[in-house]
Amino acid sequence: MNIQEAKAILEAVIFAAPEPITLKECAGILGVGEQTAELLIQQLEDDYRAQKRGLTLRRVAGGFQIATRPEYSEYVKLIGRAPKTQQLSQAALECLAIVAYRQPITRVEIDEIRGVKSESPLQTLLERELITEVGRKDTVGRPVLFGTTKKFLEVFGLKDLDELPPLEDDAEMLLTLEPTPGINEPK
Repeated sequence: MNIQEAKAILEAVIFAAPEPITLKECAGILGVGEQTAELLIQQLEDDYRAQKRGLTLRRVAGGFQIATRPEYSEYVKLIGRAPKTQQLSQAALECLAIVAYRQPITRVEIDEIRGVKSESPLQTLLERELITEVGRKDTVGRPVLFGTTKKFLEVFGLKDLDELPPLEDDAEMLLTLEPTPGINEPK
């Protein structure tokens, strides 16, 4: 197989994958090493950028995904077929921000930061698979520790947690991120 065919195969596989596909999976499908697969993916990214296409190849949640370019989201919404999304409440966004920036963290610690009980918004975040139980704190009662999920990274278009925007004021825990338009918004 030549380079163009390999890139076309990668493009088709990444497009068809229901969730971000890893470098290892890409290499396995092509029957090449991960280094070769990475080079092909970089070329595919360059192709999308150079051609100023309506789609882009994104590195998200430890893998790759083809999505519409964010700057065209308003046009994509015009077709009226965008998935219906239900917005997160302010309380859920606050809890999500706290978990994202302070993970692993317990419910009681979240309650202390927010100054109110957080059981309901945490349950919403668990149901939407944006957070998960990541263990137990080694203290009296062994409370559950929460952390963000791969789906959180996908929804907010982050490659990893290092891409979270820096907090200007650590006391201000409101989430400044918004779901990336046109992809996997919370349902």
